[in-house]
Amino acid sequence: MQIIPAIDIIGGKCVRLTQGDYGQKKEYHDNPVEMAKRFEGVGIQRLHLVDLDGAKAKTIINKEVLRNIAKATSLKIDFGGGVQSDADIETAFHLGAFQVTGGSIAVKNPDLFDSWVEKYGGDRVILGADAKDKKIAISGWQETTGLDLIDFIKDYHAKGVSYVICTDVAKDGLLQGPSIDLYKEILEEISGIKLIASGGVSEIKDLEKLEAVGVFGVIVGKAYYEGRITLAQLAEFSK
Repeated sequence: MQIIPAIDIIGGKCVRLTQGDYGQKKEYHDNPVEMAKRFEGVGIQRLHLVDLDGAKAKTIINKEVLRNIAKATSLKIDFGGGVQSDADIETAFHLGAFQVTGGSIAVKNPDLFDSWVEKYGGDRVILGADAKDKKIAISGWQETTGLDLIDFIKDYHAKGVSYVICTDVAKDGLLQGPSIDLYKEILEEISGIKLIASGGVSEIKDLEKLEAVGVFGVIVGKAYYEGRITLAQLAEFSK
């Protein structure tokens, strides 16, 4: 199982939001590059980098952060936030992203998302599937659609998508444990998908449970920044 630390950016600094609420922002570090180097230094290979300014502006804003982390480390960066057009995704890859995540765009403009999968490949374009009560949530989780989560993932997997980041909105940023049963159900229903669990991780036992379920990776954010999980513990999982 891959440990994938999250670095969320507002104004060039590392922050975390609670349940996607910009009003519940906490700043953790003013140098994302140093943070990324810290993760790489213990053997972690992947990074989940989110441009929260970009998500709001609907275009990439924190370009220099992406460029600088890509230059300073060999981390495989999965980049999201503000990727809304062909120009945006080209920019993200040009700046050094290894993968790009599309969430709301896969709901609002499926033809565009499909064209990205076709152009860049199902291994480079990640499907962001945020869910509330097993229904897809979009637009910073302010809007819940009528789309069934598992059907949504199935459809895109059939079109060639290999990686899916699934966030249970009800869990994100609350440190109350991940949605183990939900991930188990997805993996039982859809064979061959590389599922990345996101949201709710609060302690090292959560990582053990997720590994037992068989997810490809787990995104760790607040639990690390709040000191619930140490860098040494993450290093153990990354061996």
